[in-house]
Amino acid sequence: MSRSPLCKPWEHTLTRRQLLGAAAGTAGTIGLGGLGGLVQPAVAEEMKQKEKQVLFMWIDGGMSQLESWDPKPNTQFGGPFRAIPTSVPGVHISELLPRSAKQMHHLAIVRSMCTQDNSHSAGVGRIQRGDPKNRGVTYPYFGSAVAKLMGPCERKLPPYVWVKPGSSGFIHQDAGFLGPKYGALAFGDGKPPENLLRPDTVSEADDAARQKLREAANRRYGELRRPLANDANSYVYDMAQTLMRRSDLFDTSQYDPRDVQRYGTHDLGRHTLQGLKMLEAGVRFVKVNSYGWDTHGDNFNGHLSLMDKFDQAFSAVVEDLADRGMLDHVLVIAMSEFGRTPRINGHVGRDHWPEAWSIAMAGTGLKRGVVAGATNDKGTFVDTDEYDIGHMFHTWFRCLDIDAFKVEYDNGGQPLPIAHDDMQPITAVLA
Repeated sequence: MSRSPLCKPWEHTLTRRQLLGAAAGTAGTIGLGGLGGLVQPAVAEEMKQKEKQVLFMWIDGGMSQLESWDPKPNTQFGGPFRAIPTSVPGVHISELLPRSAKQMHHLAIVRSMCTQDNSHSAGVGRIQRGDPKNRGVTYPYFGSAVAKLMGPCERKLPPYVWVKPGSSGFIHQDAGFLGPKYGALAFGDGKPPENLLRPDTVSEADDAARQKLREAANRRYGELRRPLANDANSYVYDMAQTLMRRSDLFDTSQYDPRDVQRYGTHDLGRHTLQGLKMLEAGVRFVKVNSYGWDTHGDNFNGHLSLMDKFDQAFSAVVEDLADRGMLDHVLVIAMSEFGRTPRINGHVGRDHWPEAWSIAMAGTGLKRGVVAGATNDKGTFVDTDEYDIGHMFHTWFRCLDIDAFKVEYDNGGQPLPIAHDDMQPITAVLA
């Protein structure tokens, strides 16, 4: 669904809207930054060490629910693959996910997604923005929303990073009306930005002096210019300074070779392992991408290859997060912009199908080992309550201790909901 914004991001100076109620409620809902003296220092320190984080695995192009989380073997549209038991009695998933089946006791699966857009151009944006009612502005992607509402973690690393194949850069478009400051910092192929490290010819003292000069110039420059653009420019420099001190995040030679093999030497495996390291280092929101899932032709051979890579990386990161106790404060989401058609086309492929598909999750705020919703016997349509992406945004915000019915964006005095105000969390998967 296309949108024509009625206002521009730089026309508004955004502030986080205060919750209705007491200051204690504000601190508990927004995050740890405003705790102040409301808790004892020891308790506050323990909470800071377990700040909530997100690992968002984006399967670009459309994973088939029938070859993953909602198999329908021996039916008209079921395809050639079997369903296998999991670590949760009575729950079966596709045989293409044997490793993930062993982690099912950590997972929460929603099988009754029913969304609207069946094109990539519309679906990718709508799904990652949560599609609130059309407010005349472009809403932020989920990563940008979390960066705005929760800010960086205590270690002040960039709040929203994107590990992906291809190019690097600052993806300001993800932030929508929030302004470019809340965009994604993309690491192409997991590599640091070019020229990140200070040249040997520049001393630490000279570099510090340069930074002070830059800050002064930025302040003067910003006095008569768009505040959001100037703030974003300064923010990128500040994040670069932080990353310079954490260049070890890009040194894959330090990884345990056994972990590299467990996650896989393919792009998704390498990037997911790096995403785990960034979560451990204190990044608030890590997005990891996998491309090439648009299987309009030769769907079954395509998924035979693609699912093996996903299964390897996804199961490894869920297992490691669980072993480290991190699932208590990390929310894991694995999803596409839609599913694939039950009907098989003339090219032995499956086309786009937003009417009935699945999402897999794990971690903080969620029940473990549960399946919510169901499709009919052929997998063509949802048989239970249908859930749109707005329901998922409510659910995810609840997992992160953000009440989407109380917290709002402030768009220059215009209050805007952070999630679709006609929808609600999926209580069946919430702890």
